[in-house]
Amino acid sequence: MAVTPTQFARTTRTSANWGEAKRRVLAAYREWLRAAPEMQTMYSIPFEVAIIRTRMRQEFERHRYVNKLPVVDVLLMQNNAEYQETMNFWKQTTHVMSYFKTENFRGTDRLPDNFMKGFLEGRN
Repeated sequence: MAVTPTQFARTTRTSANWGEAKRRVLAAYREWLRAAPEMQTMYSIPFEVAIIRTRMRQEFERHRYVNKLPVVDVLLMQNNAEYQETMNFWKQTTHVMSYFKTENFRGTDRLPDNFMKGFLEGRN
């Protein structure tokens, strides 16, 4: 697969009203959902496509109740940059896996909470 840096590039623009912003957000959401199978193979993600899509939905739901149009535009710009970096394979697998903290094979309990706990468990 040849990487074309401008293939997923989007021009920066502002939304004229809430209807246009909603249309742009839904288009971005659909792009991510369609890209899930390709992401799974590109980054060798050990989860099913359904789990990847669920995590994408959670990321969009985090910003569901943003009520300022300029903030929505900034989030869309960040989304476009993230999508371009992901689909052009400019990220490493660890960057993509960081979105799956609960499902991640390393998990958040990889390191002990404090020094004594780690010392008593025999870890350095």
